[in-house]
Amino acid sequence: MILVTGATGILGRVVVLELLKRGKAVRAAKRDGSDLKDVKHSYQFYTDNPDKFFQKIEWVDVDFEDIESLQNALKGVSEVYHCAAKVGFNPKDSKEIYRTNVKGTENLLYACEDSEVKKFLQVSSIAVLDLLNEDGELDESSDFNPKDDHSEYALSKHLSEMEVWRASAEGLPVIIINPGMIIGSGNWGKSSGEIFPTFEKTAFTFSGGTSYVDVRDVARISVDLMEKEVFGERFILISETKKYRDLAKQVRSELNLSEPKILPEWILQAITWLNVFFGWLIPPLRMASKSNIEAVLAETRISNKKIKETLNYEFIPVSESIDFHLKNYINDKNVKDRT
Repeated sequence: MILVTGATGILGRVVVLELLKRGKAVRAAKRDGSDLKDVKHSYQFYTDNPDKFFQKIEWVDVDFEDIESLQNALKGVSEVYHCAAKVGFNPKDSKEIYRTNVKGTENLLYACEDSEVKKFLQVSSIAVLDLLNEDGELDESSDFNPKDDHSEYALSKHLSEMEVWRASAEGLPVIIINPGMIIGSGNWGKSSGEIFPTFEKTAFTFSGGTSYVDVRDVARISVDLMEKEVFGERFILISETKKYRDLAKQVRSELNLSEPKILPEWILQAITWLNVFFGWLIPPLRMASKSNIEAVLAETRISNKKIKETLNYEFIPVSESIDFHLKNYINDKNVKDRT
């Protein structure tokens, strides 16, 4: 039996499906009250037999603050894919981000100690990578720099990685993956599912860029790595680095909207100062933290050489990924508008 945490999220649901396609028995962890209809609906985008695969899932409610709940979920489980996480860049979410990403991972690993778990895969993020290599790129050797200003999300993912490496040192076979911004279908408006609604609603974008990867690639690679048993390693999973402007332009063009305009850096810097003085009074300004502003202005080169060589893998180009998932978003939006 394999346990996938965060199984209703944009990645977890596709990891579950990928495992089912390979004939694995899957137990899918979710929160009480999670929307399973959205998960089932999104499977139609990834397979011709969504109902058949969905019916094979063993769903279990898990409370990551309750060790007994985690131990029950791990009964008979030999592999864990830890996809559960709180993604966010608003300082008001800092406590929930820490509780979910750090304490949740710590508790899960503690529960694994007296279980049958033999393999553990942790989904981290490129947000934890700081130091450039000699080629001016981020790669798997790029350590987290505690002197840099980080978002609460990046810090939480770094701390959760530390918990996983500790478990590795104590004998648990682990793999850590560091995906870029994941492009997927379903879960619209939440986590990585915010990409299309955000570009649709906002006519402004930023001068920087980031690295993207298709959810189907992340799911396939995750399962491939566990089957290959490449333990004690981390792998960056990105297809390409793209400017926010280029993605916004592609998305808004498909939606028959005007081209996005780039917000000048001086405006962003001005908003940062407003945050300093008025963030306590105007909550939305709190998003304009120094780390968030630096992130949307930067465009760092990131290497995916290691994973491509390890698995001889070719990623889905970002433009193709956007086309595929944007069509799904438009179809869902049209259905919603008609009802």
